[in-house]
Amino acid sequence: MGTESPTLHIFFFPFLAHGHIIPTVDMAKLFASRGVKSTIVTTPVNASLICKATGKSKTHTNGIHIETITFPCSQAGLPDGCENVDLIPSSDQVPVFFQCTWLLQEQFEKLLLQHKPDCVVADMFFPWATDSASKFGIPSLVFHGTEPFVIPSLPGEIKLTRMQLPPSVMYTDSSNFFTRLNQDMHESEVRSYGVVVNSFYELESIYADHYRNVLGRKAWHIGPLSLCNRDTEEKSQRGKDASIDENECLKWLHTKKPNSVVYICFGSVANFEDSQLREIALGLEASGQQFIWVVKRTKKHGEEEDKEEWLPEGFEKRMKGKGLIIRGWAPQVLILEHQAIGAFVTHCGWNSTLEGVAAGVPMVTWPVFAEQFYNEKLVTEVLGIGVPVGAKKWLRSKGDSVKWEAVEKALKKIMVGEEVEEMRKKAKMLSQLAKGAVEKGGSSYSDLNALIHELTSLRH
Repeated sequence: MGTESPTLHIFFFPFLAHGHIIPTVDMAKLFASRGVKSTIVTTPVNASLICKATGKSKTHTNGIHIETITFPCSQAGLPDGCENVDLIPSSDQVPVFFQCTWLLQEQFEKLLLQHKPDCVVADMFFPWATDSASKFGIPSLVFHGTEPFVIPSLPGEIKLTRMQLPPSVMYTDSSNFFTRLNQDMHESEVRSYGVVVNSFYELESIYADHYRNVLGRKAWHIGPLSLCNRDTEEKSQRGKDASIDENECLKWLHTKKPNSVVYICFGSVANFEDSQLREIALGLEASGQQFIWVVKRTKKHGEEEDKEEWLPEGFEKRMKGKGLIIRGWAPQVLILEHQAIGAFVTHCGWNSTLEGVAAGVPMVTWPVFAEQFYNEKLVTEVLGIGVPVGAKKWLRSKGDSVKWEAVEKALKKIMVGEEVEEMRKKAKMLSQLAKGAVEKGGSSYSDLNALIHELTSLRH
């Protein structure tokens, strides 16, 4: 009989949103590539998204498993199959959706009892998962895309206005659900074994040191997680089905000169009003820049989407050959990595921010809500690779209003301004550091090794 110990087994539990599922799948693939059995816990609708992403992986599939639990759509007053916050028809139902995630705890604990994993990596929006893991003596790690530190204790004199902070930070009314959630998340993190972060040490070393040494918490930086996807097929299958064939998109980019195209995308949650989309279109045209613009569109009251009143009359005809509009989902990593892309207009969600860093692309920052105003400060003030468009107010999903003149000014500054060469130089250097971090001997590679070793030692 051999004495080899059984494979380390980790449960990954992402929040039910594309922006949380995508990096968690990448993380599970990363652990699987090191011989760890990785089980992703999710709901049936989200499982199909995960199967598509992992099914295209040529090196990690044997170590990735999926377990499903049922989301109580009826109790949330949502249609059957509405198991992802990005699919919710009305923003008014978002708090109810979050509250219903607490009803997943019993099913999750049954899976823990059945499989007895060695560790649970749970999204920060599932604070109760720390207690569930503790109940069975299982160490738990909180997964952060990034860590929104309390600004007064931050190195670097980072300043934010009251309007740029989430309401849950500004108010202490315990009757407000998101205030309570914020408190529960903080307490869960303190009680957990530590946090695992989709970042790399060189990107924000002073903040990583602050978190570990000043706040005294365990943290492992194992990103950028998107870099675990090595080939074109893997990169194109991250997230939902693209609304454009990646070959068609890349073929269009191949006709453009290096650093000549602006890529505009605001993630899977932000849903701008028609009036704001029109301002963006006017600013794009006035800037004279070539572009790829990803527009999230939702039907209103049964209207067909061919009534695109948000576009100025004749806009697409005038922009033919100069601009490409993608309505829906785009293969973002593939686009950002193309040499033709010279700038990225982003909402500063952490996935997008880190993908922009990994690709070495300067950014126009347009934060909308969540932690995005923190991320803007990192990009523009700490790293020096971005230009703010001028969004000043935290507004869930809809974002602050920005006029076309501000869009034009930011695009010209990021593409042809006096500072652009210096920003591109810094962005390319960070890209090299990001790629070096995940290679053998790099900081993220070593942090992941250290985490696996520590979790393995805990079993004994």
